[in-house]
Amino acid sequence: MREMSKRPLPSRHVQGTRVVEAPAVQAGSPVERADFRLLIPCLLLFAGSGCAALIYEIVWFQLLQLVIGSSAISLGLLLAMYMGGLCLGSLALPPFVSTRIHPLRVYAALEIGIGVFGIIALFGVPLVGHIYAAGALTGMPGLVFRGVIAAVCLLPPTVLMGASLPAISRWIETSPRGISWMGLLYSGNIAGAVIGCLGAGFYLLRVHDMGVATYAAAAINIAVATVAWVLAKRHYEAKSAPASVAPRFTSRAMAVYISIALSGTAALGAEIVWTRLLSLLLGATVYTFSIILAVFLIGLCAGSAAGSVWARRTKDPRLALSACQGFLIIAIGWAAFFIGKVLPYWPVDPSLATNPWFIFDLDLTRCIHAIFPATFVWGASFPLALAAAAAEGEDPARLTGQVYAANTAGSIIGALLFSLVLIQAIGTKGSEQLLIWFAAIAAAAAAGAAVLADRRRLDRALSHLGSAIGAALLLPWNIPGVPWQAIAYGRRSAFILHASELATGEPAPEPLFVGEGLNSSVVISRRGEQRFFYVSGKSEASSALLDMRLQRLMGHLPALFHTAPQSVLVVGFGAGVTAGSFVPYPEVRKIVICELEPLIPPASDQYFGQENYNVLRDPRTRIVYDDARHYILTAPEKFDVITTDPIHPWVKGTSTLYSKEYYELVKSHLNPGGIVAQWLPLYESDDETVKTELATFFSVFPNATVWGNYLNGDGYDLVLLGRNEDSSINVDQLQKRLDQPEYAKVAASLADVKFSSAVDLLAAYVGRAPDLAALLVNAPINEDLNLRLQYLAGMGLNSAAGPRLYNELLALRKFPEGLLTGNSERIEQLRTLFGRPHRTF
Repeated sequence: MREMSKRPLPSRHVQGTRVVEAPAVQAGSPVERADFRLLIPCLLLFAGSGCAALIYEIVWFQLLQLVIGSSAISLGLLLAMYMGGLCLGSLALPPFVSTRIHPLRVYAALEIGIGVFGIIALFGVPLVGHIYAAGALTGMPGLVFRGVIAAVCLLPPTVLMGASLPAISRWIETSPRGISWMGLLYSGNIAGAVIGCLGAGFYLLRVHDMGVATYAAAAINIAVATVAWVLAKRHYEAKSAPASVAPRFTSRAMAVYISIALSGTAALGAEIVWTRLLSLLLGATVYTFSIILAVFLIGLCAGSAAGSVWARRTKDPRLALSACQGFLIIAIGWAAFFIGKVLPYWPVDPSLATNPWFIFDLDLTRCIHAIFPATFVWGASFPLALAAAAAEGEDPARLTGQVYAANTAGSIIGALLFSLVLIQAIGTKGSEQLLIWFAAIAAAAAAGAAVLADRRRLDRALSHLGSAIGAALLLPWNIPGVPWQAIAYGRRSAFILHASELATGEPAPEPLFVGEGLNSSVVISRRGEQRFFYVSGKSEASSALLDMRLQRLMGHLPALFHTAPQSVLVVGFGAGVTAGSFVPYPEVRKIVICELEPLIPPASDQYFGQENYNVLRDPRTRIVYDDARHYILTAPEKFDVITTDPIHPWVKGTSTLYSKEYYELVKSHLNPGGIVAQWLPLYESDDETVKTELATFFSVFPNATVWGNYLNGDGYDLVLLGRNEDSSINVDQLQKRLDQPEYAKVAASLADVKFSSAVDLLAAYVGRAPDLAALLVNAPINEDLNLRLQYLAGMGLNSAAGPRLYNELLALRKFPEGLLTGNSERIEQLRTLFGRPHRTF
């Protein structure tokens, strides 16, 4: 799940560069007025920095997921290294960079360095990927190796990003007005991050590719550095900073650091939990993730602006910080209530609005309603924490570096704790309850800092503490979980829930299994005699005839077209029916199943064991819990058959399993005579999406064949077959094979889904690549560096073009001379079948 590009927090996404007053200048002096005039250009500079930083983050995460995989563990490692670099940079700059260097010049140098590393990453990450693939390990050593790769690629640029805040803060007085300026600049920086997030998600990567996005970000870095350097020359040189007091880790300051660290933990944890839930309810497209991230950043931006004003006017910023964390308790409760009780019942039928921009506007509105209040309060926390930790005469770079590092360190803990441990251990509901307690403890720590600073604040601090503890004791027990229907039906849950309330005479769906795992949320339900399998809001399999035909086709077509398959790789367990289709074959010696979510195989074994022939318990079966692409990249094994049945291409990150490079990787892992089968859905797809999928597969398998899953004359899915060696299919030999006693179970498996003979099976033929070439002229190719498919599929998500597309393909169908051979009677039967529509059942 994924995801993956989803991680805003109060201090992480933006390069915290700040410009404030010159040291020791009296109010109203010409120098102060000149500095005030610098505020607007500096706001624009910081906005540029934030914009470039967000573009880089999205690009780097996409590049690195191609190398170390997109599992929750891999994403956790990427997140930890990214934020770890910010943390290290914010701590490292103050002791190592002289105060005599003009802050804007240091800032300019950092921006140039970030741009250089951004360009290096674009070309260097694929090279690192080759090294990683050659030496990839398994188990704990493998995880350590993934961490090393992430560190090598991410730490150099992110250390520079983290250093930008303390670098520019050297032009600061740690006064209320100075910190107020800092908050405004921080807000401008996040505003730029919003632009970078939406610009990358909706334009740069949708229309262009990762290369163009990287060059755009680097150009922004160069422009920002140039302007910063010119400003440094035009305005007075920074004087040597006055001797600052040594850093004092007083108990008061430590309490502030604990509070802001816990705030960061809660912010990142909330983002992970809410992104998972919102992507369920809105549809997990790249655009949904961009919208969620943008709303999170908009809240931080507005909150930091308000917090900067509050920090300047408050008499005690520590009590203000405590109150801020107390407000978070209410805001977190509101978000949990809205996501669990309102959004699943918001009356929206996506199929009625095929214009994606209308849906995006609606998604933006729903996200703002849900999470904006909490993100606003988190945004206000950072400038208040700076004001609360400030000491007279302290080096501003050291102050900002320490507060920034504390917040970022807390965010790292939140990212790893919630994504890898808490969601699968206590669920999203339990995680939201825990978020409230994190906010309450943060409020208590800030109140404690107020008392340590001034004993006269004890009464007010106790009042804040009592309110926070009271709310934390009451609210968690009223946190609603999302209904199981939301996990099952996702973006269609409201429409289906309303429809089920009006339906009469039909059995209501009944949940058999509901689970929230490390990577996905899973539901298995029953309606009447049929069982349905859902993953993160998408129907992936069922015991209904239409789905059973597809799942059996995915297994039987490549197994029967291969002369004697002995080794099989199945990408995605699902209900286990495709993998189970290989169980009856006497020649098969090894069935390797690559599955991302550990919850799925045992649940499917329990409820679909009859349909999947208990493949999980078959001694020939081995389960690999990993991202399929990562497994194939690093595994030395080759196979006779590889079936790829991933989730829908509109799901963020899934297009890596539909790319040209992925198909080349799969082809390289086929034994001589090997066959690959690829699922291609026609429903929830538009013309350009389907044509891109076909053109990309055909670019690697130029003589590929296309087979249809149809029922009652309509087609719903396609199965693409590619081979590393061309060969014909003899209908007579195929039927003879099915008639053998040792193949009786294979024939019965096919008969269960209305394929009673070899002719019936071959009647599913739709076409082959050369015959469809005219339909695919100018169709885009989905490549690793553009991942074009996920952007096209996300736009065509609500399309109802599937039946029309299938009929267009059938209109081009003709008998494949040289591919199908056999006696004249069976061949004539096929010629007749190919000349008319599919039969009905």
